[in-house]
Amino acid sequence: MLEGTGSKLEVGTERALRLGPPTSVVLATCASKSGRPNIITLGRYMHVSNDPPLVAIGVSPKRHSHRLIEETGEFVVNVPPKALIKQIVLCGESSGRRVDKFELTGLTPIPARKVGAPLIKECVSHLECKVVRRYRTGDHTLFLGKVVAASVDRGMLKGTLDISRAETVLHKGGRYFTPKFFYGK
Repeated sequence: MLEGTGSKLEVGTERALRLGPPTSVVLATCASKSGRPNIITLGRYMHVSNDPPLVAIGVSPKRHSHRLIEETGEFVVNVPPKALIKQIVLCGESSGRRVDKFELTGLTPIPARKVGAPLIKECVSHLECKVVRRYRTGDHTLFLGKVVAASVDRGMLKGTLDISRAETVLHKGGRYFTPKFFYGK
């Protein structure tokens, strides 16, 4: 049972990570050394440096994508719109060891400019990354990637990604939502 202290409610540590704001859902792509592509749904993604431009993704060592990223040292962060929610869930619930996720979801791989992993055509923006460091952090590995190329769909950029037009997807405690759900717009 949770006990209150004044106006604060004590929450067990098993629920602690649900107390922060939602995070962006991304579809990270990677590829084997032979070029076979894979997609993984991630709710652990963030910008960590402006100069140089670095992003971090958290991937469990149990995941097929973890091995591919370790082998090649590359990945692409693809930002999906809410129209891809079915594909987001499929990519998160299937293993690339057993299935071709591009074939499974009908998503379209397109060549990246500077890395071997493909972009996802249906996503609104893409960050091509080369791994510069990795850290084991509990049950995940944090891959730091230097952004070596970036692209965005025309009409989606207003200084930054226009999330109201892009209709990006957020993650919170095992569920996927759009910003409109959280902010009521």
